[in-house]
Amino acid sequence: MEAPEKQDELLQPKIHPLKLFDIARSQKRLLYACAPMVRYSKLAFRRTVHDFGTDLCWTPMILAKEFNRSSIARDSDLTVSTTGKDVPTIAQFGANDPTELSRAASLAAPFVNGVDLNCGCPQGWACAETLGAALMERRELVRDLVLTTRERLAQDGWAVDHPTTFSSIASAAETPGRGRSISVKIRVHKDLRKTVDFIRTVLGNEHRRNIDFLTIHPRTRNTPSSVPINLEALELLTSMFGEKLPVLVSGDVFTLATLPYTSHLLDAEPTITTATAPSPSSSSSTEEFPSDADGTNGNPSKPKIHLPHLSGLMSARALLANPALFAGYSSCPWEAVDVFMSHVARAPLPLKLAVHHLTEMCGSGFGPDRGAALLTKKERVRITEMGNWIDVIDYMDEVRSQRGGGEGGIVRVI
Repeated sequence: MEAPEKQDELLQPKIHPLKLFDIARSQKRLLYACAPMVRYSKLAFRRTVHDFGTDLCWTPMILAKEFNRSSIARDSDLTVSTTGKDVPTIAQFGANDPTELSRAASLAAPFVNGVDLNCGCPQGWACAETLGAALMERRELVRDLVLTTRERLAQDGWAVDHPTTFSSIASAAETPGRGRSISVKIRVHKDLRKTVDFIRTVLGNEHRRNIDFLTIHPRTRNTPSSVPINLEALELLTSMFGEKLPVLVSGDVFTLATLPYTSHLLDAEPTITTATAPSPSSSSSTEEFPSDADGTNGNPSKPKIHLPHLSGLMSARALLANPALFAGYSSCPWEAVDVFMSHVARAPLPLKLAVHHLTEMCGSGFGPDRGAALLTKKERVRITEMGNWIDVIDYMDEVRSQRGGGEGGIVRVI
């Protein structure tokens, strides 16, 4: 990282995330966000989803303690660029010590649009260290974590004044390029009264709130992702807090057309399908799909709940499989593969990691059309066996050409 006195000269102005919520509302839609994903939320992927309509991207969860102590960890965990189009990015940290989180936020602030505290990771190692979802039982500690971080960023000269009302977006971004947000991503408790108490404690005075926005994953720490999200919890929490601060939902955002709820900001979206996919007979029929992708349990007449106070959608697995999800595509188009490959050329990824992205993008994904995979299962296995980029690119070129993808196969995006 550059010396502090040089950072302002090198870095592009950062838009305040609250302004992005404001822009989305002015366009009569929800804000679209890419969830933090271990290993996968790197710069090349964040640029790709941003090119297809994602407003705000999270980094993978970064351990604040390691980030503070190791320049290698900082360079590895926080991949950003000072050139090209700016991708609004939230640095998410795992922390249980206010000093560690505030210091990590101070180091990251020049390079991102905001910082987020992870209170949702359910993995055993994280909870054993009082990180992630374990913090859902430590509401006072979480309050102290965000307050100390806000104070540290203010001391560093970042515009983190407490918004006075839900709609005071302009005041939160009065200093061009200096506004930074502080947010929390949570799960829910089995007893929702505990979740309500948690949010009230962390939020503080709603007219001078401690956090700028909140992301809710409406599953408990022990609920697997194969179980649909708790819609009743989502309805309750957005109705109680959605007028006090922007609330995003994370979980089961598979396509815009199959969301299990409605909103005045969720007008019917056009569904764009991919016409160049292989025939259904050439694709594996045993791949997993969400059992209740539209929240109707197989009953299309079942009414969906209405969420008038929801402000944003966050997707993880579905965006990994279809970076163009928020552009209205029900499955990944070849154009998204083109864009991803071009971004990898500019922001390199390890071969195996990039190939995993390709196998996800070229698979059946989470859309309603099980035959929409760009590559068959056999073809996806083949690229995982390749040991260099030349073979991967040549093979993708060959397949793309055979599928009617135009002359020359993969398109090089400038």
